[in-house]
Amino acid sequence: MTRFHFSTTLCAAAFAAMFCTCTTSWAKDDRKPAVLAPALQKFVDDSTISGAVLMVTSPDKVLALETVGSANLESKETMKQDAMFWIASMTKPMTAMGLMMLVEEGKLSIDDPVEKHLPEFKGQMIIEEKTPERVVLKKPQRPITVKDLLTHTSGLTGNLPGEGSVLDALTLHGAVVGYAISPLQFEPGSKWQYCNPGINTLGRLIEVKSGLPFAQFMQERFFEPLGMKDTTFWPTEAQLKRIATSYKPGPDNKGLEATTVKYLSPNLKDKQRMPLAAGGLFSTASDLAKMYQMVLNGGKLGKKRYLKEETLKLMTTNQTGDLKVSFSDGMHMGLGFHIVNTPVGVTEALSPGSFGHGGAYGTQAWIDPTRKLAIVLLIQRAGLPNSDKSDMRAALQRAAVDAFGKEAAAQ
Repeated sequence: MTRFHFSTTLCAAAFAAMFCTCTTSWAKDDRKPAVLAPALQKFVDDSTISGAVLMVTSPDKVLALETVGSANLESKETMKQDAMFWIASMTKPMTAMGLMMLVEEGKLSIDDPVEKHLPEFKGQMIIEEKTPERVVLKKPQRPITVKDLLTHTSGLTGNLPGEGSVLDALTLHGAVVGYAISPLQFEPGSKWQYCNPGINTLGRLIEVKSGLPFAQFMQERFFEPLGMKDTTFWPTEAQLKRIATSYKPGPDNKGLEATTVKYLSPNLKDKQRMPLAAGGLFSTASDLAKMYQMVLNGGKLGKKRYLKEETLKLMTTNQTGDLKVSFSDGMHMGLGFHIVNTPVGVTEALSPGSFGHGGAYGTQAWIDPTRKLAIVLLIQRAGLPNSDKSDMRAALQRAAVDAFGKEAAAQ
């Protein structure tokens, strides 16, 4: 067995305005009482969150679009329906769908070794032994595959040292080279471990196999055709003014204090910050409604098909077997989507087989295919121990299912 000693740190859809009159702290329509916002009001009252935009859609129409609380506590700006949010890891399923477009076109297979398309991954090693004095490397039993990237089972390292502070300097290509030369943490396919670098590598694969920069591919293949005018890696000056302020717990966990989104960098206007395939997007509830209507319709919206129905079925069924997924009990992994196979605890309102993804600052989007509903929670709350287990998510999903679940399932 070949071994190497390694001791240095690697651096390297048209929607009507359904709720227009303010009553207490949420927006509603006088003809139809709000059904979602009351469930989130208590979290505003106790300063868990500053405010939220809440949305439920069926395959063909938005059933509810409501707001609660404030977009900015200091200015007392009321949360608006078109507020923008950093959706963070909700970017991941979109990246995965982009990759699967190229799979459908025959440009690669999910079973391909990554090194087949990205030569920098050839000869990648795995950590066999690690002590304070040395790291011993060996050859893995097999190279990582595209499916490993999609399911967080690749064994790729966590974010590169210093990566968070050099987002304006790295390109997506440069970051992926850093991942490739870093040793694997475990045998590919043997374990589930949440992995931003794996999804960023999918973004690079999209670039190589499509011949387009990742952000341009997503814009041309998804965002523009779907009419997602406010979904972007680089908000404009006008869009920046609509981004809800992010908050974290105040001193001694009392109240809230403003915090930053690290992807809003000084070089934003120059688009020098790389478009993070694992978590760089900003969006709105109305934009996300269009994306998830497409998913609810089996990959088609209007006259345009984006993905085959069988492709989405593959992406939204368990692809990791019995491997434990740590975000929530009863959860497994599809291709880019988390799957709720056994709804328990915070996911108990959802049907078995529901799928979706959350984001670092508490945003959530979950699709219940039995009830034919997509449920979206947009908040900007840093410091949550686990946004996928948040009480806000559970409260919204219960309210959405209570209000629309029986009607949607009967259609």
